[in-house]
Amino acid sequence: MENVHLVPEEEDDLYTGYNEYNPTFDSEDLHNDIGFQQAVRTSHGRRPPMTAKYPGTAIGGRPLGTTFGSRMPVGTSMGRPMTGAVQDGAARPMTAVRAAGYSSSLARGSVFDPLGQAKGPAPPLEMKNEDTPEEKIKILEKKVNDLIEESCLTHAHGDLQLSLEKAKEAGRKERALVRQREQTGTADHINLDLTFSVLFNLANQYTNNDMYTEALNTYQVIVKNKMLNNAGRLKVNMANIYFKQKNYTKAIKFYRMALDQISNVHNAMRIKIMQNIGVVFVHMGQYSDAITSFEYIMSESPNIKTGFNLILCYYAIGDRERMKKAFQKLICVPLGIDDEDKYIPPNDDTHANMVIEAIKNDKLHQMELERKALAEKYIMTSAKLIAPAIESSFAAGFDWCVDMVKGSQYVELANDLEINKAITYLRQRDFKQAVETLKMFEKKDSRVKSAAATNLSFLYFLEKDYDQADRYADLAMSADRYNPAALINKGNTVFVKEDYEKAAEFYKEALRNDSSCTEALYNLGLTYKRLGRLEEALDCFLKLHAILRNSAQVMYQLANLYEMLEDPHQAIEWLMQLTSVTPTDAQVLAKLGDLYDNEGDKSQAFQYYYESYRYFPSNISVIEWLGAYYIDTQFCEKAIQYFDRATLIQPTQVKWQLMVASCYRRSGNYQKALETYKDIHWKFPENVECLRFLVRLCTDMGLKEVQDYATKLKKVEKMKEIREQRVRSGRESSARGRREGSAGSGSSSSPINTPPLRASAVSRSEAKYSPVLEQGRDSGQSNHGTSAKGERLSVKLKTLPGSNEPYEASTQQEIDASYVDPLGPQTQRPKTAARKRIEEDEFADEELGDDLLPE
Repeated sequence: MENVHLVPEEEDDLYTGYNEYNPTFDSEDLHNDIGFQQAVRTSHGRRPPMTAKYPGTAIGGRPLGTTFGSRMPVGTSMGRPMTGAVQDGAARPMTAVRAAGYSSSLARGSVFDPLGQAKGPAPPLEMKNEDTPEEKIKILEKKVNDLIEESCLTHAHGDLQLSLEKAKEAGRKERALVRQREQTGTADHINLDLTFSVLFNLANQYTNNDMYTEALNTYQVIVKNKMLNNAGRLKVNMANIYFKQKNYTKAIKFYRMALDQISNVHNAMRIKIMQNIGVVFVHMGQYSDAITSFEYIMSESPNIKTGFNLILCYYAIGDRERMKKAFQKLICVPLGIDDEDKYIPPNDDTHANMVIEAIKNDKLHQMELERKALAEKYIMTSAKLIAPAIESSFAAGFDWCVDMVKGSQYVELANDLEINKAITYLRQRDFKQAVETLKMFEKKDSRVKSAAATNLSFLYFLEKDYDQADRYADLAMSADRYNPAALINKGNTVFVKEDYEKAAEFYKEALRNDSSCTEALYNLGLTYKRLGRLEEALDCFLKLHAILRNSAQVMYQLANLYEMLEDPHQAIEWLMQLTSVTPTDAQVLAKLGDLYDNEGDKSQAFQYYYESYRYFPSNISVIEWLGAYYIDTQFCEKAIQYFDRATLIQPTQVKWQLMVASCYRRSGNYQKALETYKDIHWKFPENVECLRFLVRLCTDMGLKEVQDYATKLKKVEKMKEIREQRVRSGRESSARGRREGSAGSGSSSSPINTPPLRASAVSRSEAKYSPVLEQGRDSGQSNHGTSAKGERLSVKLKTLPGSNEPYEASTQQEIDASYVDPLGPQTQRPKTAARKRIEEDEFADEELGDDLLPE
């Protein structure tokens, strides 16, 4: 204590001693302090807390107490307070460490248990009392949040009705929550964020379900609530609803109200609202106001979509110069994406190669590619739109656009624009200019050369210059072997040469390069069909139907294949599906009628034939079937209108006029029949059947003209016999000449030129009905697209009921068998004989798939 200086009571100076040096706090000689060094080396270096009791010193001479209750002065050899000294061999008292699990009452060597695990497990936690109002409110809030989340998830899965029900349920529970807080007196703690979430989700779900009135009412509740922050922004959503309702005036009003409530800090949001305002003005036809909005956006924050819309507005008002300026602005818009060189790996850095391989196909790179593809699409569309308008000719306009693009970041689009120029020539039927434009690409890079050669091959194929088509198909394949369009064109050129096996190989290779190439799959099915491999063709078209669910051509091919496989029920099923896609295709309806007729279902056949006639009343085969059907059912009066229609379509065919006269005769209207026969005789004076019926009718009716018609009949029959005799004598003389020529060639060694052999043993009448495959488009049996793009087989048409018709008769016996004497018994019916069925093989062209503009 001699080193502790106390202030004497008699001293008047209260501030004396503060500047005196206390050796207790001398840190320079601590390494010589034995007690301090022992405390540092052992665990006894923790001193009890010291508090100042008297002003002027740190401890003020206050004695330190321990757990032993003894009070002793603290001192060291240097006068500093004692810290961890051991008294009389007893354990040093522990202080200030009780919170860590130590106790001063324990002796040395006791078990170290700082966590108190020796005392056993802790008592169980007390259960929360869920009956309290606060706990009930928390549970109810959690249920509301869960319902909002479920509503959003069900909407993401596409179940719009269920998401709306969940949103309504969340609204009901939220209102119950508000009432419960009001009852418990905690209305000040109402969760406004939860209320906003419930109403906002409910309005969104109303909008998704096209319940626009309810959605607007819900948005109004949010907007009018002044306690909800930033609710004014939702006027954008209300304006979107008015836009969907085509209430453009209100849409602009609410867009502008939302624009007023959004500060300049949120510039991106303001730009989007301005873009919406411009779009609404476009829909209203107010292009000047739309241009004002779009020009503001292009000056503040230019983007590709707004630049494209601005070009459309300038095009609408016909401003050439501003179109050019807008196009220049469009190609200068920054995309904000990295250069493609970034994704080219260096050869010497393995780590960099691994990183680039990892990011090459990540979502960021995919987003960059999509943005670039969208920009190229807008630029190409803009160029094709304004090219004919900005210059005196579209060629000059395209050249200007190409020059502008070459000086921009879209240099690779210049070649595509040149190809589009050639396509425009094609649309204008200027094939020469199109070919010249495409030939300019023969020395370009491989991608452009392949595209140009593919289009040239397509053009020459359409012109039926198959050698040139084959040449350019080879050129396209050599430039890019993996171009499926080039392989298809090559297969087409081989197909027309009837080398079907080789064509199938090219189509298969195109499918290996692009498994989604529908043209290759369609052509492969046609090739298998020509090869007679019907099952493989059916497999191809079934695969194609899985890709193109509503393709009429594919359905027709499937029906045709099932008919060839002698499965008429499946053929009818596919044709029924086809009628759901193209219900007005007359050829499909006629085919259905033919299939039902072959199955013996005359009523269904009549229904489909009649529908086919209603949509296309110029199909001779359908008209013939309907007329024969009415004659077969003894309604000859109704058959007359169909044969009259056939007469209008084929006025040089006498058989239709004879059928009209026959119907009059069958129905008992002999006077009308006589007039019709006279009219036919005036048009076709050498028709034997007409004269024979005139003789019989005049004889039965007792008319004086019978002698004149009989004389004409004899004269015509005599001329016919003379003509037939000349034909027979000509044939005999030609046959005799051939025999003499063959005998002379056998007896003489000198070469003799013999005439070429004719079609062997097939008469003209037989050759007329032999099936012939025709290349080329259908002549117009149907004005719809299905049968013109599919391949049709021979169609067996309905036969007229019997050979008793006058145009079928060739002998007097047949005339007598078919003629009904009007004076005879009325119950007598004419004898009928089965007329020979006529098979007409109709083939539509197979439209081989060629891409005019390859992907």
